[in-house]
Amino acid sequence: MHPMANTEQGNQTSITEFILLGFGDLPELQILLFLLFLVIYIATVTGNILIMALVVADRHLHTPMYFFLGNLSCLETCYTSTILPRMLAGPLTGDRTISFNGCVTQYYLFGSLLATECLLLSVMSYDRYLAICNPLHYAARMSGRACLQLAGGSWIGGFLGNSITTLSISQLTFCGPNGIDHFFCDLIPLVKLSCNDPHLMETLAFILSFLFSLVPFLLTLMSYISIITTILRIPSTTGRLKAFSTCSSHLIVVSIYYATLLIVYMFPTTDILNDFKKVLSVVYAVLTPLVNPLIYSLRNKEVQEALRKACRKFMLGLR
Repeated sequence: MHPMANTEQGNQTSITEFILLGFGDLPELQILLFLLFLVIYIATVTGNILIMALVVADRHLHTPMYFFLGNLSCLETCYTSTILPRMLAGPLTGDRTISFNGCVTQYYLFGSLLATECLLLSVMSYDRYLAICNPLHYAARMSGRACLQLAGGSWIGGFLGNSITTLSISQLTFCGPNGIDHFFCDLIPLVKLSCNDPHLMETLAFILSFLFSLVPFLLTLMSYISIITTILRIPSTTGRLKAFSTCSSHLIVVSIYYATLLIVYMFPTTDILNDFKKVLSVVYAVLTPLVNPLIYSLRNKEVQEALRKACRKFMLGLR
Protein backbone atom coordinates (compact mmCIF):
# COMPACT_ATOMS: atom_id res chain seq x y z
CA MET A 1 0.00 0.00 0.00
CA HIS A 2 1.43 3.37 -1.02
CA PRO A 3 0.51 6.63 0.70
CA MET A 4 -0.96 9.36 -1.44
CA ALA A 5 0.60 12.77 -1.78
CA ASN A 6 -1.35 15.86 -2.87
CA THR A 7 0.39 17.91 -5.52
CA GLU A 8 -0.51 21.18 -7.16
CA GLN A 9 -3.18 21.39 -9.92
CA GLY A 10 -5.24 18.79 -8.09
CA ASN A 11 -3.13 15.87 -9.34
CA GLN A 12 -2.51 13.01 -6.96
CA THR A 13 0.74 11.06 -7.15
CA SER A 14 2.17 8.38 -4.90
CA ILE A 15 5.33 8.90 -2.90
CA THR A 16 6.93 5.58 -3.76
CA GLU A 17 10.30 6.27 -2.16
CA PHE A 18 12.07 8.23 0.55
CA ILE A 19 15.58 9.69 0.69
CA LEU A 20 17.67 8.85 3.75
CA LEU A 21 19.53 12.10 4.49
CA GLY A 22 21.89 10.45 6.99
CA PHE A 23 24.51 12.77 8.50
CA GLY A 24 24.47 15.52 5.86
CA ASP A 25 26.39 16.09 2.64
CA LEU A 26 29.97 16.82 3.71
CA PRO A 27 32.12 14.65 1.37
CA GLU A 28 35.13 14.44 3.75
CA LEU A 29 32.87 13.37 6.60
CA GLN A 30 31.08 10.79 4.40
CA ILE A 31 34.32 8.87 3.67
CA LEU A 32 35.32 8.88 7.34
CA LEU A 33 31.84 7.76 8.49
CA PHE A 34 31.71 5.06 5.79
CA LEU A 35 35.03 3.56 6.91
CA LEU A 36 34.12 3.85 10.59
CA PHE A 37 30.72 2.17 10.17
CA LEU A 38 32.19 -0.51 7.89
CA VAL A 39 34.78 -1.47 10.55
CA ILE A 40 32.07 -1.40 13.27
CA TYR A 41 29.74 -3.61 11.18
CA ILE A 42 32.44 -6.21 10.41
CA ALA A 43 33.57 -6.28 14.08
CA THR A 44 29.97 -6.52 15.37
CA VAL A 45 28.94 -9.36 13.07
CA THR A 46 32.22 -11.26 13.62
CA GLY A 47 32.04 -10.88 17.42
CA ASN A 48 28.39 -11.90 17.68
CA ILE A 49 28.65 -14.85 15.25
CA LEU A 50 31.70 -16.06 17.18
CA ILE A 51 29.72 -16.04 20.45
CA MET A 52 26.81 -17.93 18.82
CA ALA A 53 29.18 -20.54 17.36
CA LEU A 54 30.93 -21.05 20.73
CA VAL A 55 27.63 -21.35 22.65
CA VAL A 56 26.36 -23.99 20.17
CA ALA A 57 29.64 -25.91 19.86
CA ASP A 58 30.94 -26.03 23.46
CA ARG A 59 28.87 -28.17 25.84
CA HIS A 60 30.33 -26.29 28.85
CA LEU A 61 28.40 -23.25 27.61
CA HIS A 62 25.08 -25.12 27.49
CA THR A 63 23.76 -23.22 30.52
CA PRO A 64 20.85 -20.73 30.83
CA MET A 65 23.19 -17.72 30.98
CA TYR A 66 24.98 -18.61 27.73
CA PHE A 67 21.72 -19.66 26.06
CA PHE A 68 20.43 -16.08 26.62
CA LEU A 69 23.78 -14.62 25.51
CA GLY A 70 23.54 -16.67 22.30
CA ASN A 71 20.06 -15.22 21.74
CA LEU A 72 21.39 -11.71 22.36
CA SER A 73 24.21 -12.21 19.83
CA CYS A 74 21.76 -13.54 17.23
CA LEU A 75 19.50 -10.55 17.85
CA GLU A 76 22.29 -8.02 17.49
CA THR A 77 23.64 -9.61 14.31
CA CYS A 78 20.14 -9.35 12.82
CA TYR A 79 19.38 -5.82 13.89
CA THR A 80 22.74 -4.35 12.89
CA SER A 81 22.19 -6.02 9.51
CA THR A 82 18.80 -4.31 9.04
CA ILE A 83 20.48 -0.86 9.16
CA LEU A 84 24.20 -0.80 8.40
CA PRO A 85 24.40 -2.55 4.97
CA ARG A 86 21.74 -0.15 3.58
CA MET A 87 23.51 2.79 5.22
CA LEU A 88 26.92 1.73 3.82
CA ALA A 89 25.49 1.24 0.32
CA GLY A 90 24.40 4.92 0.14
CA PRO A 91 27.87 6.55 -0.06
CA LEU A 92 29.16 3.72 -2.31
CA THR A 93 26.42 3.87 -4.95
CA GLY A 94 25.42 7.51 -4.43
CA ASP A 95 21.81 6.28 -4.17
CA ARG A 96 20.19 7.13 -0.85
CA THR A 97 16.63 6.34 -1.86
CA ILE A 98 14.60 3.62 -0.19
CA SER A 99 11.18 2.47 -1.40
CA PHE A 100 8.15 3.07 0.80
CA ASN A 101 7.67 -0.69 1.32
CA GLY A 102 11.41 -1.11 1.95
CA CYS A 103 11.30 1.67 4.52
CA VAL A 104 8.31 0.19 6.39
CA THR A 105 9.95 -3.27 6.31
CA GLN A 106 13.22 -1.86 7.68
CA TYR A 107 11.34 -0.09 10.49
CA TYR A 108 9.34 -3.23 11.31
CA LEU A 109 12.41 -5.47 11.56
CA PHE A 110 14.55 -2.95 13.42
CA GLY A 111 11.79 -1.87 15.85
CA SER A 112 10.81 -5.49 16.57
CA LEU A 113 14.41 -6.56 17.24
CA LEU A 114 14.93 -3.48 19.44
CA ALA A 115 11.84 -4.31 21.53
CA THR A 116 12.98 -7.95 21.74
CA GLU A 117 16.39 -6.85 23.03
CA CYS A 118 14.81 -4.73 25.77
CA LEU A 119 12.76 -7.73 26.94
CA LEU A 120 15.72 -10.13 26.62
CA LEU A 121 18.03 -7.89 28.69
CA SER A 122 15.49 -7.89 31.53
CA VAL A 123 15.23 -11.72 31.24
CA MET A 124 19.06 -11.94 31.43
CA SER A 125 19.13 -9.74 34.55
CA TYR A 126 16.44 -11.98 36.12
CA ASP A 127 18.61 -15.03 35.31
CA ARG A 128 21.61 -13.42 37.10
CA TYR A 129 19.35 -12.37 40.01
CA LEU A 130 18.22 -15.99 40.51
CA ALA A 131 21.79 -17.34 40.17
CA ILE A 132 23.23 -14.93 42.74
CA CYS A 133 20.34 -14.20 45.11
CA ASN A 134 18.44 -17.55 45.00
CA PRO A 135 21.05 -20.17 44.01
CA LEU A 136 19.11 -23.04 45.66
CA HIS A 137 16.05 -22.44 43.46
CA TYR A 138 18.06 -21.60 40.31
CA ALA A 139 18.07 -25.07 38.65
CA ALA A 140 14.32 -25.52 39.20
CA ARG A 141 13.33 -22.05 38.01
CA MET A 142 15.74 -21.92 35.06
CA SER A 143 14.97 -25.32 33.55
CA GLY A 144 15.43 -25.83 29.81
CA ARG A 145 11.70 -25.31 29.28
CA ALA A 146 11.66 -22.08 31.32
CA CYS A 147 14.62 -20.71 29.32
CA LEU A 148 12.89 -21.46 26.01
CA GLN A 149 9.68 -19.81 27.25
CA LEU A 150 11.49 -16.67 28.45
CA ALA A 151 13.57 -16.30 25.27
CA GLY A 152 10.63 -17.18 22.99
CA GLY A 153 8.37 -14.77 24.88
CA SER A 154 10.92 -11.97 24.33
CA TRP A 155 11.08 -12.60 20.57
CA ILE A 156 7.31 -13.01 20.10
CA GLY A 157 6.54 -10.02 22.37
CA GLY A 158 8.95 -7.74 20.47
CA PHE A 159 7.62 -8.66 17.03
CA LEU A 160 3.94 -8.53 18.04
CA GLY A 161 4.35 -5.22 19.88
CA ASN A 162 5.99 -3.52 16.90
CA SER A 163 3.33 -4.85 14.49
CA ILE A 164 0.89 -2.29 15.94
CA THR A 165 3.19 0.67 15.15
CA THR A 166 4.14 -0.67 11.71
CA LEU A 167 0.49 -1.15 10.77
CA SER A 168 -0.23 2.43 11.91
CA ILE A 169 2.70 3.78 9.80
CA SER A 170 1.43 1.97 6.69
CA GLN A 171 -1.91 3.83 7.08
CA LEU A 172 -0.30 7.30 7.18
CA THR A 173 -0.61 9.78 4.31
CA PHE A 174 2.59 11.38 2.98
CA CYS A 175 2.34 14.63 1.00
CA GLY A 176 6.06 15.36 0.59
CA PRO A 177 8.84 16.29 1.15
CA ASN A 178 10.25 12.77 1.16
CA GLY A 179 13.67 13.34 2.80
CA ILE A 180 14.00 11.35 6.06
CA ASP A 181 16.30 13.26 8.42
CA HIS A 182 17.94 10.07 9.73
CA PHE A 183 20.30 7.28 8.68
CA PHE A 184 17.52 4.64 8.74
CA CYS A 185 13.72 4.49 8.66
CA ASP A 186 12.66 5.21 12.23
CA LEU A 187 9.24 6.00 13.65
CA ILE A 188 9.60 9.68 14.64
CA PRO A 189 11.33 10.94 11.43
CA LEU A 190 8.64 9.10 9.39
CA VAL A 191 5.77 10.55 11.44
CA LYS A 192 7.26 14.04 10.95
CA LEU A 193 6.96 13.60 7.16
CA SER A 194 3.31 12.54 7.20
CA CYS A 195 0.42 14.99 6.70
CA ASN A 196 -1.61 13.34 9.48
CA ASP A 197 -1.94 14.77 12.97
CA PRO A 198 1.22 13.44 14.69
CA HIS A 199 -0.30 13.34 18.20
CA LEU A 200 -1.89 9.90 17.83
CA MET A 201 1.35 8.30 16.58
CA GLU A 202 3.43 10.12 19.21
CA THR A 203 1.09 8.83 21.94
CA LEU A 204 1.34 5.30 20.53
CA ALA A 205 5.16 5.57 20.40
CA PHE A 206 5.16 6.80 24.02
CA ILE A 207 2.95 3.91 25.23
CA LEU A 208 5.02 1.27 23.42
CA SER A 209 8.30 2.83 24.63
CA PHE A 210 6.90 2.76 28.15
CA LEU A 211 5.98 -0.94 27.87
CA PHE A 212 9.08 -2.11 25.97
CA SER A 213 11.78 0.21 27.35
CA LEU A 214 10.86 1.74 30.70
CA VAL A 215 9.21 -1.34 32.28
CA PRO A 216 12.07 -3.75 31.28
CA PHE A 217 14.60 -1.12 32.43
CA LEU A 218 12.97 -0.83 35.87
CA LEU A 219 12.83 -4.64 36.19
CA THR A 220 16.51 -4.87 35.17
CA LEU A 221 17.42 -2.14 37.65
CA MET A 222 15.56 -3.93 40.47
CA SER A 223 17.39 -7.19 39.64
CA TYR A 224 20.81 -5.48 39.70
CA ILE A 225 20.05 -3.62 42.95
CA SER A 226 19.21 -7.00 44.57
CA ILE A 227 22.36 -8.55 43.05
CA ILE A 228 24.61 -5.71 44.30
CA THR A 229 23.03 -5.90 47.78
CA THR A 230 23.78 -9.67 47.87
CA ILE A 231 27.35 -9.12 46.57
CA LEU A 232 28.06 -6.59 49.34
CA ARG A 233 27.33 -9.35 51.89
CA ILE A 234 30.08 -11.63 50.43
CA PRO A 235 32.73 -11.97 53.20
CA SER A 236 35.72 -12.30 50.82
CA THR A 237 36.93 -8.93 49.49
CA THR A 238 38.38 -10.51 46.32
CA GLY A 239 35.12 -12.33 45.54
CA ARG A 240 33.14 -9.18 46.25
CA LEU A 241 35.30 -7.03 43.94
CA LYS A 242 35.23 -9.59 41.09
CA ALA A 243 31.44 -10.00 41.21
CA PHE A 244 30.95 -6.26 41.60
CA SER A 245 33.14 -5.36 38.59
CA THR A 246 31.20 -7.79 36.35
CA CYS A 247 27.77 -6.57 37.52
CA SER A 248 28.69 -2.88 37.41
CA SER A 249 29.94 -3.15 33.79
CA HIS A 250 26.69 -4.95 32.83
CA LEU A 251 24.61 -2.31 34.63
CA ILE A 252 26.47 0.61 32.98
CA VAL A 253 26.01 -0.82 29.44
CA VAL A 254 22.34 -1.68 30.06
CA SER A 255 21.63 1.76 31.61
CA ILE A 256 23.22 3.62 28.67
CA TYR A 257 21.23 1.46 26.23
CA TYR A 258 17.86 1.99 27.93
CA ALA A 259 18.54 5.68 28.68
CA THR A 260 19.30 6.49 25.01
CA LEU A 261 16.15 4.64 23.93
CA LEU A 262 13.97 6.45 26.47
CA ILE A 263 15.33 9.89 25.45
CA VAL A 264 14.84 9.16 21.72
CA TYR A 265 11.32 7.71 21.95
CA MET A 266 9.75 9.25 25.08
CA PHE A 267 11.02 12.86 24.94
CA PRO A 268 9.23 15.26 22.56
CA THR A 269 11.26 15.90 19.38
CA THR A 270 12.24 19.55 19.01
CA ASP A 271 14.61 21.05 16.40
CA ILE A 272 17.33 21.38 19.09
CA LEU A 273 16.90 17.75 20.22
CA ASN A 274 16.68 16.36 16.66
CA ASP A 275 20.44 16.14 15.94
CA PHE A 276 21.14 15.00 19.51
CA LYS A 277 18.61 12.17 19.08
CA LYS A 278 20.32 11.15 15.82
CA VAL A 279 23.64 10.82 17.70
CA LEU A 280 21.91 8.83 20.48
CA SER A 281 20.47 6.50 17.81
CA VAL A 282 24.07 5.61 16.86
CA VAL A 283 24.64 4.54 20.50
CA TYR A 284 21.78 2.02 20.69
CA ALA A 285 21.70 0.98 17.02
CA VAL A 286 25.42 0.73 16.22
CA LEU A 287 27.67 0.86 19.32
CA THR A 288 25.69 -1.37 21.73
CA PRO A 289 25.80 -4.43 19.42
CA LEU A 290 29.56 -3.86 19.10
CA VAL A 291 30.33 -3.70 22.85
CA ASN A 292 27.86 -6.32 24.12
CA PRO A 293 29.95 -9.36 23.06
CA LEU A 294 32.95 -7.80 24.85
CA ILE A 295 31.08 -6.83 28.02
CA TYR A 296 28.90 -9.94 28.41
CA SER A 297 30.88 -12.76 26.85
CA LEU A 298 34.48 -12.34 25.80
CA ARG A 299 35.55 -11.28 29.32
CA ASN A 300 34.13 -14.50 30.82
CA LYS A 301 36.64 -17.23 31.67
CA GLU A 302 34.36 -19.97 30.27
CA VAL A 303 34.06 -18.20 26.91
CA GLN A 304 37.81 -17.53 26.79
CA GLU A 305 38.46 -21.21 27.50
CA ALA A 306 35.95 -22.29 24.81
CA LEU A 307 37.64 -19.90 22.36
CA ARG A 308 41.10 -21.34 23.18
CA LYS A 309 39.80 -24.89 22.65
CA ALA A 310 38.18 -23.93 19.33
CA CYS A 311 41.44 -22.28 18.16
CA ARG A 312 43.46 -25.38 19.16
CA LYS A 313 41.05 -27.64 17.22
CA PHE A 314 41.24 -25.35 14.20
CA MET A 315 45.07 -25.28 14.27
CA LEU A 316 45.22 -29.09 14.58
CA GLY A 317 42.81 -29.39 11.66
CA LEU A 318 45.15 -27.29 9.49
CA ARG A 319 48.16 -29.55 10.13
